Amino acid sequence: MGVRADEALELEFDDLTDYLRANHAAYMEVDGKLYYLTDVNRHYWRAQDTAKLNEKNHYCDCSPIVNNVDEFVGAVEVADGKTIKELFDDATFYANV
Repeated sequence: MGVRADEALELEFDDLTDYLRANHAAYMEVDGKLYYLTDVNRHYWRAQDTAKLNEKNHYCDCSPIVNNVDEFVGAVEVADGKTIKELFDDATFYANV
């Protein structure tokens, strides 16, 4: 769990998976909601809803955990039954600092 940077990232969709591999996490803001896109021990990927906290005060998962970043970005439903790929054009991405 990190902290969202103030400045938005300038990413094209094709750059997102490389960014996530290199930086291990990013925030995605879409439709007034903020999601934390992160790896789990560098081998698995998940999205978390920052508005929901668990008993440890950590963000709650809102996607299944998958072991492939390309599948995570292109095929895993994150918000309202949509994938990151489907949400990308309406989303703003931020670094995790």
